[in-house]
Amino acid sequence: MKKNFKGKKKKQSNFNKLSLFSPNKYNFKKKCPLSGKNAPEIDYKNIKLLKRYTSENGKILSSRITSISMKKQRALSNAIKRARILALI
Repeated sequence: MKKNFKGKKKKQSNFNKLSLFSPNKYNFKKKCPLSGKNAPEIDYKNIKLLKRYTSENGKILSSRITSISMKKQRALSNAIKRARILALI
């Protein structure tokens, strides 16, 4: 004996609809905190800013973690290295 069930339609999630050719509705990338208006200037003397982008062990955090642009990441790493040489950090 067959039972007649009314088939329930499965809801399609938003991630199933994503494809390479559709426009991206989701903005996963964070903007660079050191670019734009009222952004702090990267300087080796600004120790409070430099400590925010170093780990507890003193290593420079990567741009993947901090979401800083490539240009600002290079300037930041140079400033951190200068501050290390001058024993400010």
